[in-house]
Amino acid sequence: MSGAGPTFFHGGVVRTGAGDTDRLLVVDGVVRPAPQTAPAGAEIVDLRGGYLGPAFADGHAHPLLAGMEAAGPTLRHLGSVAQIARAVERWADEHPDATWITGASYDATIAADGLFDARWLDHTARPVVLRAWDYHTVWCNSAALRLAGIDRHTPDPPLGHIVRRPDGEPLGTLREAAVSLVWNLVPQPGPEERAARLGEASRTLAAYGITWAQEAWAEPDDLDAWAHAAERDLLAIDVDLALRADPLRWPGHLEELVAGAARIEGLPGLTARTLKFFVDGIVENRTASLLDDYADTCTRGLPNWRDGDLAAALVDAQRAGFDIHLHAIGDAGVRTALDAVAHLRSVEQSRPARVTIAHAQLIHPDDLQRFAALDVTVCFQPLWAQYDAVMRDLTLPAVGVNRATQYRMASVLASGARLTFGSDWPVTSPDVLAGIATAVTRQTPDGMPEGGWSPEERLTITDALDAASRAATAQGRRGTPDAALAPGAAADLVWLSDDPRTTPPTQLRDIQVLGTWRRGRRIHASAEARSAKEQR
Repeated sequence: MSGAGPTFFHGGVVRTGAGDTDRLLVVDGVVRPAPQTAPAGAEIVDLRGGYLGPAFADGHAHPLLAGMEAAGPTLRHLGSVAQIARAVERWADEHPDATWITGASYDATIAADGLFDARWLDHTARPVVLRAWDYHTVWCNSAALRLAGIDRHTPDPPLGHIVRRPDGEPLGTLREAAVSLVWNLVPQPGPEERAARLGEASRTLAAYGITWAQEAWAEPDDLDAWAHAAERDLLAIDVDLALRADPLRWPGHLEELVAGAARIEGLPGLTARTLKFFVDGIVENRTASLLDDYADTCTRGLPNWRDGDLAAALVDAQRAGFDIHLHAIGDAGVRTALDAVAHLRSVEQSRPARVTIAHAQLIHPDDLQRFAALDVTVCFQPLWAQYDAVMRDLTLPAVGVNRATQYRMASVLASGARLTFGSDWPVTSPDVLAGIATAVTRQTPDGMPEGGWSPEERLTITDALDAASRAATAQGRRGTPDAALAPGAAADLVWLSDDPRTTPPTQLRDIQVLGTWRRGRRIHASAEARSAKEQR
């Protein structure tokens, strides 16, 4: 993708690395010193009193999963089991040739403890498997369980859990690695359809002002779709793929991961420089790894890696040339990740890998200072830092009041560590401004609770803006964070209707993304911006 012709921005506030100005010049996809007036032949963009700043980056997202949600019944907005069952039935009637019915992002809070019964979907004779919004859990009907051979005699797979009825029969809810028992039977679309879905997902991200994203979970079977999308110029944004390291196959499949990364190397806008390590699961299904028992059950979760194995795996990953992305949610999971990074830093000083710990929902106070000391970036999902139905009904009952302080963004930043934002889309929305609003207020959209949830962990608007744009540099090796919109920097830009720094925090969600530029080429224009351009 080459840069577009010269573009001259004026008529608003332009945030650069050296402060604010009122104009910006882009030539060949690069920021140049701006003259007083537009050079001859330049496209002129009147910012109309708005804000132009560094584009946003999503440090942890799943565009392929998000794109594929459109292939089945839409579930996220539904508020009851009955509504979901009707949506599945309607979709089945409309698609009589589908051998399996799949859907995603049902709300786990609408059933007690997030447990869903296969019989609630048995009105459909065909096998049904639905993903929860957390993407660590599925809900199957009885036909799907039978086809997978899951019954009272089926043992839990390594690193997975089959939820059972009192008599030992499977309930219909599968967690973590047990998901694969059913999901691996589902026929998958070809790379052409998946590539088209990727194109749609990338345009959605561009519409939120995003020009770079970390695909935080890529399997070898996904690479053809990604390559197909890149080769056909379907991707609106740049993406780095984090290839999943399988603890049950390590280190035997490292060679396969190296070959997969080589398959991607050189494709336009696409890299595969990172390995993804799931250190643990999630709090809501009791698989996040905790230092002490969950409040409501005698378990400390389901760690995926033994401490020594993870440490050795990180060394292998760095020696193979990869950066490292670790999913760690529980306080024991975060500590395990930090201990493994400490080992890596102690034995490997040449070309140190960029290490990111994503989520970090629970951090023991003793570990707060370790992120900066070990040169670890922490990628938070700011939309999770609110007292919503998930937190109230699923999370806090599991962790208890003694672990109520979560997503310690301000504390991590104060420790000197780098902080980035990611959406975990489709788990939550890729709406960057909504995430910034949550990080600044620690409130739900309706302003609850008053003063914010764990208000001591609120960020300033400047720190939140920086976190929303820093992932491309801190995680993606795309220049230096201090070069934002300075002369010579890549022209990855977002045009907003208002300056977030002067907007009341309660109104941040109302700011509109009017345009997005990737290396100087416009990849998104709002309807309002297009209309204004046509009127000139």
